Amino acid sequence: MSSRWPGSGFAIMGVVNVTPDSFSDGGRYLDATAAVEHGLQLEAEGAAILDVGGESTRPGAAPVPQDEELRRVIPVIEGLIERGRGVRISIDTSKSGVAARALAAGATMVNDVTALRGDPAMAGVIAAAGARCCLMHMLGDPRTMQRDPHYDDVVGDIKAFLEERLAFATRAGVAPGGILLDPGIGFGKTVAHNLELLRRLDELLELGHPLVIGTSRKSFLGRLTGREVDDRVAATIATNVLAYVRGARVFRVHDVAPVHDALTVTAATVTARWTTTPTSTTR
Repeated sequence: MSSRWPGSGFAIMGVVNVTPDSFSDGGRYLDATAAVEHGLQLEAEGAAILDVGGESTRPGAAPVPQDEELRRVIPVIEGLIERGRGVRISIDTSKSGVAARALAAGATMVNDVTALRGDPAMAGVIAAAGARCCLMHMLGDPRTMQRDPHYDDVVGDIKAFLEERLAFATRAGVAPGGILLDPGIGFGKTVAHNLELLRRLDELLELGHPLVIGTSRKSFLGRLTGREVDDRVAATIATNVLAYVRGARVFRVHDVAPVHDALTVTAATVTARWTTTPTSTTR
């Protein structure tokens, strides 16, 4: 696929939830075999990264014990490594013990929604493995984050937070070139906050790191469109296209194929790098 990361303008991170309670696909891929097959399908559709998670971070979600999280994710990571065609594996966790086992099993990135605040050992695990990491902004925790979130300036406040977490990560030995930043769309934000972040994403580029955007099927899209979770693909595409234009380059989504197509066209248009002469005149 043309969008393999790095080197081609954007990367899609396909969501592989091995959970019974994720807001969109909870329970669909709780079986390891089903989760591996789903991940392989996402890879075939253009995912450059597969983000494997065993603990839901939806609003109100309860914590999962480490042993249970490991039971869910490690067989899936091992299966994807064995059967995949070179796709990168990210582990979506805030527990250092889960991250360490996942990295040993073949994952190369840690997607931590707490930005290394949830477990004091996490930064050291990432640094020791030489792994990439994604630092995300979240107001509070999944159980409390949507209780009347407030900011003085949502973009300025999140930028300051990410700058501080960047400094923390690099002091702990995480390679600066392997750090991605996620403003945390939907994690302790109102609809207005989410839209403001999308409008002003370019301001976060001043931090000098790739931006990850996760709007896929989220509730603010339902609030805007009136659509239920499984009918929010068009809205997801719109937000990812807008985010690409604003400078984001990594997109965490459930629906890889349509987002891949939309971003391929967007990237070709914005960068003006499409040089192949069309072989068909079909309109």
